[in-house]
Parts: sequence; structure tokens; C-alpha cells
Amino acid sequence: MISGGAAKEWFDRRRSTIRPWAVFVDQRRFSKPKNLGELCKRLVKNVEHFQSNYIFVLLGLILYCIISSPMLLIALAVFLGAFYIIHLKTQESKLVLLGREVTPAHQYGLASGVSFPFFWLAGAGSAVFWVLGATIVLIGSHAGFREIEGGDADDLLMEPV
Repeated sequence: MISGGAAKEWFDRRRSTIRPWAVFVDQRRFSKPKNLGELCKRLVKNVEHFQSNYIFVLLGLILYCIISSPMLLIALAVFLGAFYIIHLKTQESKLVLLGREVTPAHQYGLASGVSFPFFWLAGAGSAVFWVLGATIVLIGSHAGFREIEGGDADDLLMEPV
């Protein structure tokens, strides 16, 4: 499992490297690439340059998808609630079933297995693919059509196709 401290540290590091949103959405910096080579160069450089911004775009799309689907929101709340209850119960005492101790990993696995049909009914699969598709379209179009920052234009050499 990922500890809370490690997740917070990663999140803070991403927040500290985020580019200003005004620069990120500056419409004057968008243009059609001349050829496929320039498109590829823009994609590589802009994904590298705006990586933290793109991560927050992805997180925003995930949040939008969860909030806009009440069934998915309920299924996720029940799933996380079950994990929290298992966490609290394992701190108090060990669970013994038919004379054998049930480890927390087995309890989490059982909770996940029981939750799977609820996620399926809530449409979690289509939500995941919607988020992936929307992320690829948004980030790909932004990175492909946004001009590269001034000093970085000559760092990556690609032959035009």
C-alpha cells in the first residue's frame, strides 16, 4: 500500500512543478504544426514541460467522472468505507474464521471481490475508458498544437517525414 506521507510528498512535488495556468492555456501559443516531425517534437517537449499540469487535468477528469455518476460515487464510497472498517478492525484484533486467522490482505481481497459487481453495475469500466479517451484527446491536442517554449525548440532534432 502507498503510505499517506509518500502520496502527500508526491502530490506536493507535482504542485511545486506545475506551470502557471495562464501560460498553459495561452491561446496565442497554439498553431498548426508544419509537418509530422514538428508534431512529434511538440508532443514530446510539451508533455515533458507541462507534465504536472497534465496530471492535474487527468485528476480533474477523474473527479468529474466520479461526481457526475451517482452510482459510481456510491459504489466508491462503500468500497472505501469497507477498506476503512477492515483497517480499524485489524488494529483492534485479529479475525479468526473456522479456527484460522484471516490476514488483512485476504480481507481486502474479499472486500474487493464483493465490490466488483457493484462497480460493474455502476459503469466503472466505461468511466475508466471515458477518462482515458478524454485525457488522450485533451492532452494530445494541447501538446501537439501548442508551440514549444522559446529555448527548447532546437534541443530535440527530428527529421520531417
